[in-house]
Amino acid sequence: MPRPATKPEPIAKPKAAAKPKAATPPKAATQPKAATQPKATARPEPDTQPETATQPETAAGRPVALRLAAAAVALEAVGLAVVAVFAVINTIDGHAYQLGGGIAATLIALATAGGLGAISVCLATARPWTRVPTALTQLFVIIAGITLLQGHRPEWGVPALALAVTCLAGLLTPASLRALNRPPLKYAKDE
Repeated sequence: MPRPATKPEPIAKPKAAAKPKAATPPKAATQPKAATQPKATARPEPDTQPETATQPETAAGRPVALRLAAAAVALEAVGLAVVAVFAVINTIDGHAYQLGGGIAATLIALATAGGLGAISVCLATARPWTRVPTALTQLFVIIAGITLLQGHRPEWGVPALALAVTCLAGLLTPASLRALNRPPLKYAKDE
C-alpha cells in the first residue's frame, strides 16, 4: 500500500531575544456599545468658555449685565402701570377725548405692562427667545422717549431713554449674548 503524503514539518527558527512589553493597564469592565445608549439630541452640553474678567457672573451663572437689562425692562413695566393709572384718572375725570378711548388706552397700557413684566422675568432667567422682543421694545421706548422730549415732557422722556439705553447696553454685552444663544441642534445624521 502506498503511503499517504504528509506535509513536511516546518523548520523552527531560533527566537530573537524577547523585547519587554510595556505594562498595559487592565481593561475596564466592558461598557455597552454606543448604539444601545439613548442619544441625547434635545440639549447639547452648554458652552464652557470662561467668562472674561470684565463681565462678572451671578451665582446662578447669568451675567450681571443681563440682570441689569431685565431690571430695566421691569422698571419700564412699572412705568407703564403708572401710565395706566393716570389714564384711568383722566378717563374718570372726563379729561379723555372720548370715554372709549380712555378705556382703550388704559387696557393697552395694562396689557403692555403685563407683557413687559413677563419678558423681564424670562430675560432674568436667560431664556433665548427674549432677546428679540426686548430689543424691539427698546426701539419703541426710544421712539416714545424722543416724542416725549419733543412734546416738552422731559420728566417722562429722559427716564424712558435712560432705561432703554441701559437695557440695550446690558442686552448686547458679549456675555449676555452668549447666555441668550441657543445651543446648536444635533441631528442623528450629523453624528
